[in-house]
Amino acid sequence: MLGCVIHGAGELRVEELPDPQAGPGEALVAVRYGGVCGSDLHYWRHGGVGDFRLREPMVLGHEVAGTVVSYGPGTTGPAPGTAVTVHPATPCGVCPECAGGRANVCRDTRYLGSAARFPHVQGGFAGRVAVPAGQLRALPDGLGLRRAALAEPLSVALHAVRRAGAVAGLHVLVAGAGPIGCLVVAAAKAAGAARVTVTDLVPEALGYAAVAGADALVRADDPADAGWPAEVDVAVEASGVAAGLDTCLRLVRRGGVVVQLGMLPAGRTPFAGNLVVSREIELRGAFRFDAEFDDALELLSARGEFDGLVSAVVPVEQAESAFALAADRGRSCKVLLEF
Repeated sequence: MLGCVIHGAGELRVEELPDPQAGPGEALVAVRYGGVCGSDLHYWRHGGVGDFRLREPMVLGHEVAGTVVSYGPGTTGPAPGTAVTVHPATPCGVCPECAGGRANVCRDTRYLGSAARFPHVQGGFAGRVAVPAGQLRALPDGLGLRRAALAEPLSVALHAVRRAGAVAGLHVLVAGAGPIGCLVVAAAKAAGAARVTVTDLVPEALGYAAVAGADALVRADDPADAGWPAEVDVAVEASGVAAGLDTCLRLVRRGGVVVQLGMLPAGRTPFAGNLVVSREIELRGAFRFDAEFDDALELLSARGEFDGLVSAVVPVEQAESAFALAADRGRSCKVLLEF
């Protein structure tokens, strides 16, 4: 079977990999689609994501959907042939964070296609993958595999919106109209936000934000853009750059909430901390997700507009061109690999 293996910065290879076998407690899944995530692009471009650096070759991918093939000894789950997606996290279940209901920040979690620990956790960009059976989620009626590949990034967006608190009836700013930012728009609207304004430097990216349901689109590099709000109630920073965080802090109202979702570069990032103090702004981080995964599947099954965020489906044999397309924000939003 073919798989996408990253060996270092700029070293993405499509390789023939051995077929995995499902062990005790595991399920074997035939992967059909895998979404190229921003973290996959970071591994490809820079050899790491934030503080997580590659130390060995690693199969990329954590946004996958496919069908059940079989189970390991003594293991059960959705019947073979069932369409499923895979929750990519395996938290330890015993650390203080897990015990406190915050498994998404588990200190000893395993996450598909992540270099956060060593040996690295191999990912799902392969023809078949063996995963803990408890991570399988059968697709709701009416949800196809192609759209189901968006479940993981939509879960990230849902978690970020929930970190902001109740947004019903509020004005929400989203800084960054990449795939995650667009999904934050959809998540905020689903949660009842009265108005969602999105900022970005790329006009094509803002077009995808409109598909996701944004009410106002603003060029981040144009201070004279008439779409700039005087203030907002909640801001979600989804660009992963310091300028986006600065915009959020300056536009959120006094006593408002800023959620930092975008992964900022490793090391120190300067920000307008004086505004956090003088305006009593609540600055909250958002990392991955937990139970939101099941909610994401239900939302995906109910709303067809998510299909408009998938820019291209590329055969795995052309993985490098798929990554190049996904990295070009003027030409794409979410790019899927097909296995």
